[in-house]
Amino acid sequence: MRHRCQVSKLGKPADQRKALLRALTTELIRHGRITTTKTRAKVVRSEADKIITLAKQGSLAARRQAMGYLYDKQLVHALFEQAGERYRDRSGGYTRILRTINRRGDNAEMAIIELT
Repeated sequence: MRHRCQVSKLGKPADQRKALLRALTTELIRHGRITTTKTRAKVVRSEADKIITLAKQGSLAARRQAMGYLYDKQLVHALFEQAGERYRDRSGGYTRILRTINRRGDNAEMAIIELT
């Protein structure tokens, strides 16, 4: 039974799933907008919100947690510099998911996830 199970498995083992989410979150923060499947976008939303919340805190411990998750050290420094003023008045909901047309090869539902 999967009652109250909140983790979306994405059809991958745990190590591959974690690496995929880290890579997607890093690219989302770097570019501000990425195109992926709808299911992956929904999972990346929660991870990106956690990283931006850490950046808003701005403490050394939060910076170290973000560096342990994201793949780019300079990206973490830039995020911590900008997130305080960019998301100061917002307590959540830093991303937006827009549905697009289905993928041609396998008809998967595609979506654009972007930082607001």
